[in-house]
Amino acid sequence: MTLAPALPSRLTALARRIDEATPAHRDRAVDALRAVAILGVVLGHWAVTALVAGRPIGGDGGTRLHTESPLSSMPATTAVSWALQTLAVFFFVGGHTAVLGLRRPYTSWVRVRMLRLFRPVAALLLAWVPMTLGLIASGLPPAPLLKLVLSPLWFLCVYAVLTALTPLLHRAKPYAALVAAAVVAVVDVARFGLGGPAWLGWINVIAGWLVPYLLGVAWAKGALESRRVAVALLVAGTAGTAALVAWAGYPASMVGVPGAAISNLNPPTLAAVTFGVAQIGLALLVRHRLARWMRRPMAWAAVAFANLSAMTVFCWHQTALMIVTLTGLAAGTLPGLHDAPDDPVWVLYRLAWLPVFAVTLAALWALFHRVERPGRPK
Repeated sequence: MTLAPALPSRLTALARRIDEATPAHRDRAVDALRAVAILGVVLGHWAVTALVAGRPIGGDGGTRLHTESPLSSMPATTAVSWALQTLAVFFFVGGHTAVLGLRRPYTSWVRVRMLRLFRPVAALLLAWVPMTLGLIASGLPPAPLLKLVLSPLWFLCVYAVLTALTPLLHRAKPYAALVAAAVVAVVDVARFGLGGPAWLGWINVIAGWLVPYLLGVAWAKGALESRRVAVALLVAGTAGTAALVAWAGYPASMVGVPGAAISNLNPPTLAAVTFGVAQIGLALLVRHRLARWMRRPMAWAAVAFANLSAMTVFCWHQTALMIVTLTGLAAGTLPGLHDAPDDPVWVLYRLAWLPVFAVTLAALWALFHRVERPGRPK
């Protein structure tokens, strides 16, 4: 009878201790923006990724799973990609924190950051070796699932490259982001306007995400403190994205849509860049309000907790989706989980599954989060 009232009080006491232990100089709004960026990616993947169960394979009783997206069959869901495609914010915060945390010797600094990034990736890949063998033994083709696990990891490689280049990028002028955006524009013109080879898009993988990273560098150096600059970024980014979608033929979705001729994200297009600029302007406008909200111990404790193992959450969120989907196959084709995402009712069912995905991810976090920071006390 006393456990229920005791739990909230313990959580409140823990939040208060975390709040009191946080250095006064820490910019809590930056941590909040990072947490929002990771949450957007996770919820985005959970919202638009459906592993649809098809016909059994041959006579072995196996089930064919293929990936579909509500973005393909329900254009109205495109707005989901506007709200939850938050990678630009992550790169923006990454550039900001990398510059502020830059230390000598460089080799020691970059080694610590690379280990933080890739320890969770190594744990994920090692865990998926027996899981892949189990899928094969059960008659489930592992290829679609492995693609979902591995495809989100590409951005960590880009992030690692930009992090390693931080000592050079630290010297860049604020207008360097415009130069990177111009490179993206030239590549797009060559690919889409002049019929250039598709491999040119790989230039944009670096140049496209260099734009928000450089803006983060500029922010760390005090160049984006003005509210006028934030408004300009928001307005220019929004207007640029709208113009590119309305008159230049860019897709409205800010993530890839199965079957679409062009993806704004893989590789990033100029529309993805301008959209990211708008997000950064909005982030700068709300950061003071976020900072005030982070003075609340419970809100700050949640954000601080999320930041301690952000890479673990990112690495394992697709696996959580797959575990729930595969486990659910034992009960048949479940709505919002195994059926085609081609009806508004599917959206309602998928929303109901989100807490199940979250609980499964929490269990995976409990198993693997210490890999990210092995030196911290248990």
